[in-house]
Amino acid sequence: MWERLMVETSRGIFEVFKKGEGKPLCVTHLYSEYNEKGNLFAGMFTEYYTVYLANLRGAGQSTDDTLVYSYSMHDSVEDLEAIRAALHKQQWAFAGHSTGGMLALKYAVMHPESLEHIVAGGLCASSAYMKHAGSIYCRDNPNNKRIRDILAILGDPDSTLEERRAANKEWTMMSLYNKQAYEEMRSRPDSGKTVAKRLDYFSYEELKTFDLRPELARTETRAYIYCGKHDAQCPHEFSVEAAQLMPKATMHSFEYSNHFPFIEEEDAFKAFIPS
Repeated sequence: MWERLMVETSRGIFEVFKKGEGKPLCVTHLYSEYNEKGNLFAGMFTEYYTVYLANLRGAGQSTDDTLVYSYSMHDSVEDLEAIRAALHKQQWAFAGHSTGGMLALKYAVMHPESLEHIVAGGLCASSAYMKHAGSIYCRDNPNNKRIRDILAILGDPDSTLEERRAANKEWTMMSLYNKQAYEEMRSRPDSGKTVAKRLDYFSYEELKTFDLRPELARTETRAYIYCGKHDAQCPHEFSVEAAQLMPKATMHSFEYSNHFPFIEEEDAFKAFIPS
C-alpha cells in the first residue's frame, strides 16, 4: 500500500500518496482520482524513484475550492508546483500518461526550472487527435459512438457501480493490443477512477483551444516521450510529433502495445525508464 499524505500548500490542501526510494518523481493524470492502492503506471517508477502520486484539485480528498483556481492544465501545474514547494523539493521529475502526458508537456513549458525531466506518453500536444480517424475520440472512428456512450455512463452520477465497471472495462479493452493483458491489469492493486467534473472541464472548456506545439520548441526540459505503435486513443504519430518539437526529447516506440505499454510490454517499459 502507498503512504497517504495530506500536503498543506499555498493553494490548498492536497492528497498525495508516496512510495519508493530515490530521487523524487511526481505522477498524476488530468482527471483521475487515486487511493492507497496506488496506480499501475505510477508503480512502474517506484523501483527507481520516490514517487508522489497526486490527487489534483477536486479529486479524492484534495481541495475542491474553485473560487480562485480552476481545473485547467495551467492551474493544475501551479498546484503541482505548490505541492513540490510544500514537500521542500528543489526539483523533481514528472511522469504522466495520456492526458497526464499532456499535462507533463504543459509543466515542461511552464516550469522547466522545477523539472529534472519528464516521462510522458500516449499523448498529443494539441487537440488534433480528436480529428484523426485512428483515435476512438474522432467521430470518423468506428468505436466513437460507443466511447461517447461509455463516457456518458462514467459521467452520470446515477450510474450503478456495475455499470461503471463494465464501461471502464470496455474502454480499456478498446485500448489494448493484447486483450489478455486486461486480466493482468485486474489482478494488481490499482486506482485511478475518472473524476467526471475534471473530465468535463477538459473536454468542454480546454480541449477546443489546446495547442502546445508552438511552445514546445522553446522549452529546454529533457523529455522521454513514448507511445505504443497501435495506440487507439492518441495515435502514435502525435507522440512522435511532440518529441520532434522538443529540443531535448527522445522518442521510444513500443511495437506490441496500444495505449498501455507499461502493462502490455512491462519489461521493455521498465528498461525504458530513465534512472
